Amino acid sequence: MSALGHQPLSPLDGRYQTAMGDLPEYFSEAALNRERVHVEIEWVIALTNAGFAGVSALSPETISDLRSVVANFGETQLRQIADYEAVTKHDVKAVEYFVRDVLCENGLESLVELVHFGCTSEDINNVAYALLTKKALHTVWFPALQGVRDRLKELAQEWRQVPMLSRTHGQPATPTTFGKELAVFAHRLDRISPVVAQAQFPAKFSGATGTFSAHVATDPTRDWAALSASFIEGLGLEWNPLTTQIESHDGVAHVLSAVSHVNRILHNLCTDVWTYISLGYLTQIPEPGATGSSTMPHKINPIRFENAEANFELSCALLDSLASTLVTSRLQRDLTDSTTQRNIGVALGHSLLALSNVAKGLTEIALNRELLAADLEANQEVLAEAIQTVIRSEIVQGRSSIEDPYAVVKELTRGNKLDQVALQEFIAGLDISPEAKKSLSELTPQGYVGVAAALVDHLR
Repeated sequence: MSALGHQPLSPLDGRYQTAMGDLPEYFSEAALNRERVHVEIEWVIALTNAGFAGVSALSPETISDLRSVVANFGETQLRQIADYEAVTKHDVKAVEYFVRDVLCENGLESLVELVHFGCTSEDINNVAYALLTKKALHTVWFPALQGVRDRLKELAQEWRQVPMLSRTHGQPATPTTFGKELAVFAHRLDRISPVVAQAQFPAKFSGATGTFSAHVATDPTRDWAALSASFIEGLGLEWNPLTTQIESHDGVAHVLSAVSHVNRILHNLCTDVWTYISLGYLTQIPEPGATGSSTMPHKINPIRFENAEANFELSCALLDSLASTLVTSRLQRDLTDSTTQRNIGVALGHSLLALSNVAKGLTEIALNRELLAADLEANQEVLAEAIQTVIRSEIVQGRSSIEDPYAVVKELTRGNKLDQVALQEFIAGLDISPEAKKSLSELTPQGYVGVAAALVDHLR
């Protein structure tokens, strides 16, 4: 072994470990084994409750004792499973033997053959992964997303009235307000995040090729599909009646694609905030003791947003690969999904790390109102749109004889910098009504923001 000893290979388990919060509780190998034990024990309870093979339902006390194994699952139980796997070379079989021991320890030796009854390994795994992914998204990832969304809404409200020069194609364009621009991102998140929050997680529990063949061979009179559905739905999942050996993964692919979409929206936010910082529209609040550059003492780098960009990209790369790989399996099954699913936590981990950086970055910025105002004042030509549009209206109303108002205003403004005096002189010479001239002469870039501020109220 290296002199460095055993070190984490992934930065998520090293440098960025603190940003992961409780995510490892759902996506570590230990968490997977704990959830497998959970599924195996619940299936035994379900079979006894159904009176299968003439057995009696377990007492509430015995059920509580069995479930406490999952609640108290830790290093001792992990070692016991690892010892079995060292012999079986099969992870789910090792879990099965462990649960058999649990039954024996609780005086239920007569029921050990109900452990893993009628199951293929995928019955246990697909349910375990569905439960873990659902719990992780709802308890760890989604709250982090909501924190970012809430901060965006807060800033959108705070800066809703602050006018800002827009830049379409990077060039000065019709003004907006800074708050409205942030509200756009919050609104985009509001459209896609419910896909994650309300996602259904399908699961199957139907044997080797999804046909209940072994079940029916054992007891042809029982409605095994109904029992399977009741079992899966009782765990809070959606029962999938039509599968091969594996659950088809369309449900998890759908939700992972939605997470990827969220990532891309926030990646766009990061690039915009980075640009606003570069333009000087946003300033960064210095963190005491922090260093921006090893050689340039003056610098405050937008590191939060750059870090988030990179990790959103890594997350999307993994999520996209997962979503495309998981939905394909040769004939009744292959094992490509087995190793692929072990990376769901990694994909969500990079997204969670990015979310934590965006959240912190959004608390470390301030608006440079003076520069925003100066930028608007220096770009009077952005009023060209308003002028040519008002002329069009005047023509329709029979108040102007100007031909091709767009061309007239373009001749004055395209590629030219105009000051307020030159623009006022142009307006004064236009063949339009006195009322229109007065309205245009009073218009400023700062006031040419339409109902931008009011649009923020469309946020929930």
